Amino acid sequence: MGNNSRSKNKCKGNSKKRKITVEQSVALSYVRDWVFASSGGGGGGSAAVFDDFLPSQALNFASSPAQVVFDLHSHSNHSDGYLSPSALVERAYKQGVKVLALTDHDTMNGIPEAVEAASKYGMRIIPGVEISALFSPSRANGSSEVVHILAYYSPCGPSRHDELECLLSSIRDGRYHRAMNILAKLTKLKLPVKWECVAEIAGEGVAPGRLHIARAMVKAGHVEDIRQAFNKYLYDDGPAYAVGSEPSAEKVVELIRSTGGVSALAHPWSLKNPVGVISALSDAGLDAIEVYRTDGKAAGFSELADAHGLIKIGGSDFHGKGKKGEAELGSVTLSVTTLYNFLKMGQPIWCNALKDMLLNFADNPSDSSLESIIRFAKLKEQGCCNLLDACTSWLSDDEKKSMNLDEIRRKLSGHSFFR
Repeated sequence: MGNNSRSKNKCKGNSKKRKITVEQSVALSYVRDWVFASSGGGGGGSAAVFDDFLPSQALNFASSPAQVVFDLHSHSNHSDGYLSPSALVERAYKQGVKVLALTDHDTMNGIPEAVEAASKYGMRIIPGVEISALFSPSRANGSSEVVHILAYYSPCGPSRHDELECLLSSIRDGRYHRAMNILAKLTKLKLPVKWECVAEIAGEGVAPGRLHIARAMVKAGHVEDIRQAFNKYLYDDGPAYAVGSEPSAEKVVELIRSTGGVSALAHPWSLKNPVGVISALSDAGLDAIEVYRTDGKAAGFSELADAHGLIKIGGSDFHGKGKKGEAELGSVTLSVTTLYNFLKMGQPIWCNALKDMLLNFADNPSDSSLESIIRFAKLKEQGCCNLLDACTSWLSDDEKKSMNLDEIRRKLSGHSFFR
């Protein structure tokens, strides 16, 4: 009798379900719909993907975001990463990532390849870039320092792309000059490194960074590994350190917003004056800040984010070095409510940017204005009779209504591209 009672109690206990809050339920539904709104590429297709979100799985996803993994910070060999965009996407897919932001330093040149690769796996790419900037405190007792600001755009990329690219191009040019200055300092330190070696490591068309120079120093036998190169010579204000031509951090934040992007301060734990930087940039319009990371040591930045009303995000900052201890793609856990907050903030900004791009094309139809719309979007080459529908496939029905697509469609009806 006692055994039967214990058995019944055990069964009763197993039948209890954890309660999902209204907030989690709303967030779950929104994130799920956003992630898989336009899936249907390789890797099982949309039907197989949606199987992950059958009612029996919904609660598990709400309490454990591993079902849909976002990685909002990664690098390819278009800046200082080791993997091509295609290889990066493939690795992300194998790690369970379903939404990947490619955020190369000061360039978006790897985005088209990443989007093409992601279509094979039913993944989504958030076009991004990590912009180098200079923060100069207003008070005389503070010192200037380089900060990195992440920018996230819609699948159609930034509006006013030429203006953003002009800034990024200027920064990349400055990276070449900085690299030459660093090599000159290394020569004075009797640690000569050939420019040809740095250029070969960086790759054709890639503006060299300190990581490329560190790898060249290892190859030349001056240091044992990259860590030693940074710890002894290349660290901020180190004996071989040099500055580039970074714009002001406030200007970068303002430009990201004006080109239809969401701005976030990257790895604030690496800053000398994080409190001052966060305060000044939040006043300039900063949207978010990286808080979550694999070692869980960023609690103080969570409090700063709350104090300034900033969205809290995180990402692996994956470079593919292949070194022990590097955070793997998808290793930074983001809750479903965190993802919901990020997307709910970003979608109106991205919608307005796309609307501006479409209306600009209607007023000034040209190949260049069309290119600004489809620069990063993966559009079906076959069977796409309406480019407008393809451009807005990532929007919800409510967001399409808010954009007043019928009015835009009428304005575009005379253009063959949108018939």
